[in-house]
Amino acid sequence: MYFFISQLSISDILLTTDIVPNLLYILLTNGETISFIGCMTQIYFFLTTDGFECLLLAVMSYDRYVAICNPLRYSSIMTNRFCVKSLVMCWLLGSFDSFTVTFTLSKLVFCGPNIIDHFFCDVVPLLELSSSDTFIVQLEIYVMGSPLLISPTTIIVVSYTYIVISVLRIQSSTGRQKAFSTCSSHLIVVSIFYWSISIVYVLPSKGLTSDVNKILSLLYTVFTPLINPIIYSLRNKDIKEAVQKVFHKHVMY
Repeated sequence: MYFFISQLSISDILLTTDIVPNLLYILLTNGETISFIGCMTQIYFFLTTDGFECLLLAVMSYDRYVAICNPLRYSSIMTNRFCVKSLVMCWLLGSFDSFTVTFTLSKLVFCGPNIIDHFFCDVVPLLELSSSDTFIVQLEIYVMGSPLLISPTTIIVVSYTYIVISVLRIQSSTGRQKAFSTCSSHLIVVSIFYWSISIVYVLPSKGLTSDVNKILSLLYTVFTPLINPIIYSLRNKDIKEAVQKVFHKHVMY
């Protein structure tokens, strides 16, 4: 579990490093330019980390499923080799999809307005600025992006269905509470991440204003990476005890 959380932290750091510094600079300078190569680079790392996180959250849900539903076989199923292979596949799939979409975007013609109505270089605002036909890009995004979103969602739903069934069979209330507490942090992160992405990219956006889209985009690019460490820290007994020791030490002195 901690191995997967460390990878989630790396993904969050990469995402915020890709988005936030340039975002703050634009806000502080009341609007600034970004080069075409810089924009494509930002999109590539943004799509890579988002795709990786979608797949990683699915792997983490499977990890929780094995830990709760098959605890005696956990060490034989979730081996170090399996975990490393899973993470490598997540990074490769996220990077491949991101590279394909970014490469196709870079081939579009942009000879009209050059003002991106967004906080960062995102796919939808760029498609709106392009003066060429964007059908191929949109088709590519749906064909490659749908499995990247639907497959992890299916794995998460199935895993937690079995988890809930197994937990409800536990006789003691203490055992049920302990089992649910191991999944609560992950479930909160999954809910926020998938809810915001689904609204922006999956659901029809005709009823959403540009400002609403910007705010929803900030949820999974800034807010989610910000609260992930807080959620996992507050739900972790070891981290809470360490923080309490540090706090009491400073209070004593």
